[in-house]
Amino acid sequence: MKYIIIGLGNFGSSLAMKLTNQGNEVIGVDSSMSKVESLKDRISYTICMDATDQHTMTGLPMKDSDIVIVAIGEDQGANIMATAILKNMNVKRLISRAINPMHENVLRAMGITEIVNPEVETAERWAKKLCLRGVVDSFEVNGEYSIVEVNTPAIYVGKSLEEIGFRKNMNLVVLTTLRYENKELSKGFFNKITKVQGVASPETVLEEGEIMVIYGSNKDIQNLLKIT
Repeated sequence: MKYIIIGLGNFGSSLAMKLTNQGNEVIGVDSSMSKVESLKDRISYTICMDATDQHTMTGLPMKDSDIVIVAIGEDQGANIMATAILKNMNVKRLISRAINPMHENVLRAMGITEIVNPEVETAERWAKKLCLRGVVDSFEVNGEYSIVEVNTPAIYVGKSLEEIGFRKNMNLVVLTTLRYENKELSKGFFNKITKVQGVASPETVLEEGEIMVIYGSNKDIQNLLKIT
């Protein structure tokens, strides 16, 4: 996949390097030449430019990029300006970093639905979410095993866990299922609420729109995502 990461601070640079190491094409953008120079041999491409300049931003290959991430953390104003420019450019998928709750509210008011909070979410966690299709969220137990939230594939809807045989056929354990619902906090502002459906059993039947919480090796999780 092809990524553009705007802002090469601690979070942006770490994410850019992890995505590059996983075989993706990454363009890293920052207004600091020193940051760009320090990463030029560690990610696919680096560009020094002002992301708040709309004319300059049009020179980036937005149409060829799958995901654009605004990772600017030092300057809240620059973050919002860059996000607004990218929103108007209608990029395929836009993710922006929130520095604090007020900043997150502003981004949501702008129509940004995918927001990164590096203070509670690591670059490694986001790299996994971005690279593994179907993964909603993840937590790495160690270098080999993870707990991931996976969208329930259509082929499993209406079937019980016993019928599917996750443990027997895929060496994976479904811990529980859950749903995300939006709760309105005030007019125009929503908060995502997680509703856990209880501890999963062999009799648990998967429903449309549910998310499975799965434990297993990274290799087995990747195999599941490939066949679904």
